[in-house]
Parts: sequence; structure tokens; C-alpha cells
Amino acid sequence: MLAGKRITLIIGGGIAAYKCLDLIRRLRGAGADVTPVLTRAGTEFVTPLSVAALAGARVFQDLFDLKDESEMGHIQLSRAADLLVVAPATADMMAKMAGGHADDLATTLLLATDKPVLMAPAMNLRMWGHPATQRNLAQLRADGVAVVGPENGDMACGEHGPGRMAEPADILTAIAAALGPKPLIGKRVLVTSGPTHEPIDPVRYIANRSSGAQGTAIAAALRDLGADVVFVTGPASVAPPAGVQVVAVETAQQMLHAVEAELPVDAAIMAAAVADWRVENNFTQKIKKAPESIPILTFSENPDILKTLSSHVMRPPLVIGFAAETENVIKNATAKRARKGCDWIVANDVSAETGIMGGTENAVHLVTMDGVEDWPRLPKSEVGHRLAARIAEALT
Repeated sequence: MLAGKRITLIIGGGIAAYKCLDLIRRLRGAGADVTPVLTRAGTEFVTPLSVAALAGARVFQDLFDLKDESEMGHIQLSRAADLLVVAPATADMMAKMAGGHADDLATTLLLATDKPVLMAPAMNLRMWGHPATQRNLAQLRADGVAVVGPENGDMACGEHGPGRMAEPADILTAIAAALGPKPLIGKRVLVTSGPTHEPIDPVRYIANRSSGAQGTAIAAALRDLGADVVFVTGPASVAPPAGVQVVAVETAQQMLHAVEAELPVDAAIMAAAVADWRVENNFTQKIKKAPESIPILTFSENPDILKTLSSHVMRPPLVIGFAAETENVIKNATAKRARKGCDWIVANDVSAETGIMGGTENAVHLVTMDGVEDWPRLPKSEVGHRLAARIAEALT
């Protein structure tokens, strides 16, 4: 997958540095050559000996190595790779990168390089959400730095939330995408994501447990393959990916209008969990609790966005729907594909015990006119990359 590719891996100073040992193993297993750069803080978590043993190469640490610097070694090192990877990218490292600092070997390499850079952030959730870190993130993305993660999860500090470094398998996938071909350049792809919120009154609404994580992963993977992505999203808990056109909506009716407004496109992936019904008599004022008085809600069916798009006068060449089921998954998904008129259905079991709805993993079945493909349980990012690859095959 990465045969002959040269990766400079900058290991930052965070507890997640231990994952880099597995990442190095995976990179070499994929055929890549790894040049490790270990920061001073990084040595508090992994040793130069363990890194060198797995990389099969010398570990670089000191900017002022006289032998190398007599030949401007830091310039050569910064440009000899096909890709520079920073993992973990701590809050401090991100701040230095965004500010153009060059006070050690790692930051000097990053400032001197003319090659693409990918970073995998990792830090406490409060640090990740801090306005300073988010400003630095926006600046780095504007500078062209690719980002993988972070994920939600348990942290070494005992807290739970966003800030956990992406898993080595996901970083490897992001590296392959950064270095791989861009078969979707020139293609415009629409992705819907997240739940819809159907108002009952100004403070209450009907919704579902969709986080938007799978739609976001699909949009990011399509972007990585060169597509011009339009991302129509409901009120999701997962932030939309960078580098795509974001159209924010709230209700199913708004989503349908947004989808139609973006036509024509080469493909449409309807990953949003759209509410089937809306409250016809939604209240303009907050409903007050009154003795012996329970409000009566009248429901209307929401527009069927997938079916509408599948029969649209500007129907995309490839229309993909999703089927979130709790029983008879493949049977129901197969029937849904025929009923809606779409080309593919991505089906999954969202029963409570699976942990898939709102979780970080997914186990899907790809239903097409040719049959059913059963995919193993994978991180949602990997599902996104697999689906994006299949879409690229269909469109090119």
C-alpha cells in the first residue's frame, strides 16, 4: 500500500506517543520507510531504542548535531520524505506549528519542509476545546496541514471526550489517502449527515441518536480522494470535516430543499438520519404543563429525500442510501433499495446492544443490484474510506 514511500514521523510529547510504536510497525508492514524524529518531551513516553528498533533506522533528536548540520542536515531531512507526520500533535506542538516557531529539530523540520504534513492531535478535552487550540487548528488547516482525529474516548487523565489520538490503523489510512491517487478530482459529490430536528415548540423537538460521525467520515474520505464535496448536515454532535462546502439545516424539509439546490452532482450519499415525521401543529410558544391537560400532537409525514432524489429530473448517476435497522437488516435493506429506487444501500444494525448509533465503529452491509457485501466491524473512518473507494471505482 505504501511501498517505497518515505515517512518522517515526528513523535510529540504525550501519553499517546506509545501508539507510534504500533504505527511504525504498521507503516513498515505496508512497505514504507520510516525516519523517526523524537522530541525531547517524547522521550518521556517512548525510548529512542524502542523507536529505532521498530523503525530499523536512526532516531533523530538534536537540531545541533554538528556532523549533520555541517551539511545542513535539517534541511535535507525536512525534504527527503514524501510526507511528514506529527503524532501525537500536542497543544504545544500545534501552537508552535501555527506560529511558525523553530526552536527544536521537530519544529525546524516542519518550517523548512516543502512536503505535505499530516498531524494527529492528542490532548486533554479542555485543551482541545480551548479557543486558542481551535484558532491554531484553523490556521494549520488553512496552511494545508491535513488532520486525522482526534476521537472521543477515555483519556489518561481520567476524563472522557474529544482529544484522544486517532488509532494507528486510522492514521495509516489517512497517510495512504494523503499519498495516494486522487481519482475523484473533477467530481462533485453530495453527502447528507446527522439527525434532523423537528420542532414541537420553541424549546422541544423530535430527534434521534445520530451523531453524524459516519457521514462526516464519508465526506472526509471523498475529499481525500479529490472530490468537491457538498456536506448538508443536520444538528450533529460531530463537527463537519474541513475542506468541504458545509450547508447546515435543521429539519427534513430544509434538508430536501438544500439537497435539490445543490444539484446536479455526480453522486449523492444520503447518510443523514432523517426524521420520518414532523409535528404539523407545532407550537409558537413553549407548551406549559397544566393540570389534567396533555397536549395533543398531530403528525405529518416528512418528505422522502432519498426517494425524491432517486427519481429526480437531475438524478445523480450514483445515489446511495442508508438503512439503519434493528431486525432483518439485509432483508429490510434490500427491500428499501428497490422501494426507494437508489443504486446502493449501506445497511447496519443499530440495536442498542451494538453501540453503533452514536458510537465510533460501524458494521455495514453494502446492498447493490449485484448482491450483498458484508463488511467487518470497523472504525467509522475506515468504513468511510472503503465506501469512498467503491464510489471512486463506480464513477471513474
